[in-house]
Amino acid sequence: MSASLIGRCLCGNVTYDTGSEPLWITICYCRFCQRATGSDRMIEPIFERDSFVLSGSDAKAYTLPSDGSGKNINVHFCSSCGTKLALTFERWPDRIGIYIGTLDDPRSITATVGNTKHIFVSEARSGTILPPGFKTFDRHATENDGTPIEPTVYATPCIVGG
Repeated sequence: MSASLIGRCLCGNVTYDTGSEPLWITICYCRFCQRATGSDRMIEPIFERDSFVLSGSDAKAYTLPSDGSGKNINVHFCSSCGTKLALTFERWPDRIGIYIGTLDDPRSITATVGNTKHIFVSEARSGTILPPGFKTFDRHATENDGTPIEPTVYATPCIVGG
């Protein structure tokens, strides 16, 4: 994986350069992420915000409070085609997460046991399979004050609601 990754919206009017490799990957099953992606989860590589560059005059942001933390989340999207590209957070002002499918090469980032956590598994659809060895959390991985929460790590695949 290169130190910098490039992505864009469907129409190409908004692009980004991550400026670095991801700090970690979050796979989130919360209702917000389900609605935002139209899928059962969001795969969200997280980057340092200060090296990230979002370009294009069509870039806009929609702000709403998180059901999980109560802190604002900013959804960055293209106002021409509607593609959601990135998330910034009041809770973590120095971080930015991307929608992995907007990368020019989404395969350039691999979710591994060492770099990935699964969060909000309490809201995952019944039948979701959580892989063994990965850190999983019923909700967030930290308290609102930043205190880490102890993860659950399954030795074998775990079927949610099964």
